[in-house]
Amino acid sequence: MTVTPDAPVDPFASSPWLQGTFAPVADERDDADLPVSGVLPAGLRGTFLRNGPNARFPPITRYHLFDGDGMLHGLTFDGEGGASYANRWIRSAGLEAEVEAGHALFGGIAEFRLPPDDVFAKAGPVKNTANTHVVRHAGRILALLEACGPTEIAPDLSTVGEYDFAGALQGPMTAHPKIDPRTGEMVFFGASPFPPFLRVHAAAPDGTLTWSTEVDLPASVMMHDFVITETKVLIFDLPAVMDVQALVAGGTGFYWDADRGARIGVLERGAPGSTTRWIAVDPFWVFHFLNAHDVPGTDAIEVVGCRSSQLNASFDETEVDPSVQPMLHRWRIDPVAGTVVDEQLDDRPTDFPRINDAFAGLPHRYGYGGHSTGFAEGQPPFDGVTKFDLHAGTTTTRRYGPGQVCGEAVFAADPASADEDAGWLLNFVHDRGTEQSDVVVLDAATMDEVARVHLARRVPFGFHGSFLP
Repeated sequence: MTVTPDAPVDPFASSPWLQGTFAPVADERDDADLPVSGVLPAGLRGTFLRNGPNARFPPITRYHLFDGDGMLHGLTFDGEGGASYANRWIRSAGLEAEVEAGHALFGGIAEFRLPPDDVFAKAGPVKNTANTHVVRHAGRILALLEACGPTEIAPDLSTVGEYDFAGALQGPMTAHPKIDPRTGEMVFFGASPFPPFLRVHAAAPDGTLTWSTEVDLPASVMMHDFVITETKVLIFDLPAVMDVQALVAGGTGFYWDADRGARIGVLERGAPGSTTRWIAVDPFWVFHFLNAHDVPGTDAIEVVGCRSSQLNASFDETEVDPSVQPMLHRWRIDPVAGTVVDEQLDDRPTDFPRINDAFAGLPHRYGYGGHSTGFAEGQPPFDGVTKFDLHAGTTTTRRYGPGQVCGEAVFAADPASADEDAGWLLNFVHDRGTEQSDVVVLDAATMDEVARVHLARRVPFGFHGSFLP
């Protein structure tokens, strides 16, 4: 069955973020018994759920990829060789107001504009698109946008509504929470343009918010990701300035200011934010980290992530310097000695790094990142996946094929094995020649392709997702 939307999406021709691989789709679908090439593994049973921007209406201001209304794309594997697909818009209060009006009402990150007063009263000044990530914790599926609180999603992908941990959560929630695989605790932060600029939280396995603390920052910065270990939270205060006054005035609200300096904060899990130990470092930028862990027998912490020399994104009409490319780095941080050693691990651009989540915050060997075709504005950034063996210092890359581009590869663990790389890498792959999409399944150990599920039509480029066994 195909669900007919209220109105079609009209792509906005002047924006590269609404064309080609990024162009929104206009329908919500339920497609069963999809054709499969190869053989889907019997151990792959569950739903690969991926979030991303999908503008419902043509924008009324300059559009950025980060602005699009959230849309969830779910591919469910039945464990018997079959698969089905469904997609749904995340029905935020702002989007519902726009559907009622029949057109866009909000500005975006590139050109902020307040909605009409009656919409402001119902939905607030910012549309919570919840378009960046989707995770499951304590039996709840949460769609996430770092500027706002989480949005709860039902198993059928319908929108339940904004979720605030029974009224205990103050402020926004990062799109990149970390779930401790040993304890089931979810650790996250919220970065705000208003004081307090940063709060750090933890939720117990039952979803109860058990720890909230304010961490003092001198000013508001864009903070997209962080890492945890078994004992610590690592906070990266980097000079991507978030200037809400400039944003409201119609200017650029996000810009790079290397003169502001950078520092890394180390906070014991459960401790007051005032006890954070700060270490000054030379400025750099990271959108996404791979993982971190305590180094046994020492005070040190190792962190791996995708580092660039400065912010590698633009939120106005300025072109990003093509030489600013994220590459895999390792930091060895000693909070007692107050030192940080930064080591580049690979010389090829990569981002959207993922691991087997059973090793989050723990010593690990493997990581998987997007194989980059270049990070130019308006161009799909990936055409495959690179496996990094951090012990051997080797890599294996699997490209999906000529003319094929992709997003983030998500690790689905094999329930029959505890080996770190026992499982599969799942990815939505778009063929730019046929304008069709597949979900491709790679064996994470060998990087061989084992199956493709052929979808009924194209799935736009998106951000992050999770495999829900």
